[in-house]
Amino acid sequence: MKKALREHLSASCSEQELKRWYDPLDIELSEGGHEVRVAFPHSYFAQWFAGRMQDRFEAEIFRFQGRACDIRYVAPAARRGAPAQEAPGGNGSGQPDATQKHPRKLAFPFDSQYSFESFLTNSKNYFPLETARQVARSDGAQFNPFVICGKSGSGKSHLLKAIANEMAKTHPLTDILVTTGEGLRALLSAPDTLAARDHVNQHRFLLVDDIHWLAGDERLQQELLIIFNQFQDARRQMVFTCQDRIGAWEELLPSLRSRLEGGLVVGLKQPDMEVRVALIQERVRAKKLPLSKEQVLTLAQRFQNFRALGGILIKLLAFRELVRRDISARDFEQILSNTEERDQPQITVDVVIDIVCQHYQVSKKDVLGEDRRQNIALARQVAMYLCRHMLGLSYPALGRSFGGKDHSTVIYSVKKINEIQEDEKEMKQLLKDLKLRCRQPS
Repeated sequence: MKKALREHLSASCSEQELKRWYDPLDIELSEGGHEVRVAFPHSYFAQWFAGRMQDRFEAEIFRFQGRACDIRYVAPAARRGAPAQEAPGGNGSGQPDATQKHPRKLAFPFDSQYSFESFLTNSKNYFPLETARQVARSDGAQFNPFVICGKSGSGKSHLLKAIANEMAKTHPLTDILVTTGEGLRALLSAPDTLAARDHVNQHRFLLVDDIHWLAGDERLQQELLIIFNQFQDARRQMVFTCQDRIGAWEELLPSLRSRLEGGLVVGLKQPDMEVRVALIQERVRAKKLPLSKEQVLTLAQRFQNFRALGGILIKLLAFRELVRRDISARDFEQILSNTEERDQPQITVDVVIDIVCQHYQVSKKDVLGEDRRQNIALARQVAMYLCRHMLGLSYPALGRSFGGKDHSTVIYSVKKINEIQEDEKEMKQLLKDLKLRCRQPS
């Protein structure tokens, strides 16, 4: 196995790197291929490996195997005929953990593309990344809650799912609840609130992506506050992501705000040019996509965040697979020209209002005014709902954008449309259609 794995690693590691960290390892595959045993030449190497290479190695083992497997690290003592002792295996401290008796599970149940190894960064986001590793590998909930803030496309979701995948290596899946703000809203909005609360509390870890979706809904925030207190009292780890800073949420309950801010809050910065180039190069190498250095630089310059870069790379891969030919310079530019506007769509309050007014055949002046006729009031409420969900504006800011309305009026409108679309398929489909129209270039 070791020779075949080395050939696999040679696609992403230089010969010098392999000689330095891979060749000294003693690697065995169990009968049936369900467990990989890794032994180290000495304890210092084991400690260095745990801190520097373990994430990368485990991700590559999973890709090489092509299926879930276990991995067991063995300390040098076991190689001298002494009783086997586990080597560092994920406690994040870099120190041998003699009490670890079970192998680590390599399954990546929350999507194998989300790992610490694949989270590309530089010194700007080094602290959030290293702290996330510590949170994922610690059983003591030392940093609770752990809150990751950042703009769309900065890598918040990637880091949250990487934490979940790391937890799944040493804990059963039944212990881990991973959801989104919308998913938590749907769960806690069920008729049986106590049953929903109990369902959440059955888990040892709670990870919620985009928790800002609960902002403005006082009842759901109260429910989350109850769950929050139960998790914190039991020293069970919570991880949340949100757009912008927690202090920017004007609709957040003070009690919930104080609890979130009482944990460890880190901010992710948008990937800079260096990181974007590294991401493209990694994806291009992994997918064997023939792009020149100039094309890689062009992509990194035109697309500013991870989500946009991921989208354009998928489109280039799809072109190669479906058209079954190499991507010429002309093909490359044509694909980019048809995609570029999606990177930074220029959606504003005015654009949303104009699209909604066209659909309901009402004037913008009436929507921004005080006219309460049914069709105008509905158009106003739909426009407020779309602005809230597409632009993420606060309720006071939306009120000012809609002719100086009070923020309570905006809260009522957003809640009302949300209730209607949950009960009526026609409204849900209309909202989807209007969102698409808002995103289309004029």
